[in-house]
Amino acid sequence: MPVMSAGILLYRITSHADGFEILIAHMGGPYWARKTEGAWSIPKGEFDPDIESALDAARREFVEELGVDAPDVEYAELGTFPYASGKRVVVFVGDGAGFAPDAFTYGTFGLEWPPRSGRTVEFPEVDDARWIDADAASALLVKGQRPALEALSRHLGRAAESV
Repeated sequence: MPVMSAGILLYRITSHADGFEILIAHMGGPYWARKTEGAWSIPKGEFDPDIESALDAARREFVEELGVDAPDVEYAELGTFPYASGKRVVVFVGDGAGFAPDAFTYGTFGLEWPPRSGRTVEFPEVDDARWIDADAASALLVKGQRPALEALSRHLGRAAESV
């Protein structure tokens, strides 16, 4: 069975040319510290589908990574997106127009650093989170999550057409 992750992709409609922004997070730790392109992610994390629903996992991971509850809005399952590694990410979307937390409190993880030093150092899972317009977000997101952004664009286009 492939490793499964679940995440929440919040969007808000804007006057930008592409029409919306998404909330994404810059991955923390020494590997990502000096990287920008391909170093941002949807707040997400692993889960066991035999123990937890994908949406429950996505909400849990949102809190673990950002330190705030996901907004209490209706979420739609956008799809499941495979990574080249074989991991699969279930993405839920929600209108985050009213989501404006005062501050994020990022979760941490332990890592031996420097490598082979025998010392474990705590690093933030995420070191920044912000609203980014969809065009800019495409280059910033890790490659495996870019199809979710494309699917969101299609999803929002269909929603606009039905109004």
